[in-house]
Amino acid sequence: MEDSTISGSHPYEPHAGGFATRLNWLRAGVLGANDGIVSTAGLVVGVAAATTTTSAIFTAGIAGVSAGALSMAVGEYVSVSTQRDSERALLAKERRELTDEPEYELAELTDIYRAKGLTPETARKVAEELTAHDAFTAHAEAELGLNPRELTNPWQAALSSAVAFTLGALLPLLAILLPPVTARIPVTVAAVLVALALTGSVSARLGRSDPRRAVLRVVLGGALAMLVTYGIGQLADVAGI
Repeated sequence: MEDSTISGSHPYEPHAGGFATRLNWLRAGVLGANDGIVSTAGLVVGVAAATTTTSAIFTAGIAGVSAGALSMAVGEYVSVSTQRDSERALLAKERRELTDEPEYELAELTDIYRAKGLTPETARKVAEELTAHDAFTAHAEAELGLNPRELTNPWQAALSSAVAFTLGALLPLLAILLPPVTARIPVTVAAVLVALALTGSVSARLGRSDPRRAVLRVVLGGALAMLVTYGIGQLADVAGI
């Protein structure tokens, strides 16, 4: 009879926790790109409404992309560093408890598996075998939901956020600079709304939610942002600022 272990029967099905981590990074990248699109589009549309000078629009756009990417990177680094510090503190506490109170920890792990639906005997056996194999990892995953070998990386998070933001921001920047002066704003608005619809759809599918509602939210939000900054640019132009 053919062996039907998990690894053998479904070789392409992701069972490891690393898949969820990669999915979260992908979702964060999509959201970072969306931020780059909206913030840069609002900036360049506002400036283009006030002046037709290409150098002014280019300078404002580059400044916005640079500031936004750095802000995203710093913010993500600080946030993930705080999360990583908390994870390390929890893991250190768990390691101390395993050293000081091994029997209590074994009973705690048994209770966790009993709560998942195993019989007391089976739960105890599972807890004992996992403890014998790698007690620290078993307790970290069951009690804390953490894999000690896959802690969050603040540098990776910072770089990913900065790159995602920059890639998203390049679209409205190019869309405002490449067309003729009279077509700049319409082309940019159209390109941005299409891009936002795409990122909204991808984000919704990653989160397994309704794509139509997600697309509507991001498109309306982006349109509102450009409308507001366009109005501010028009007022600045009229006032001669």
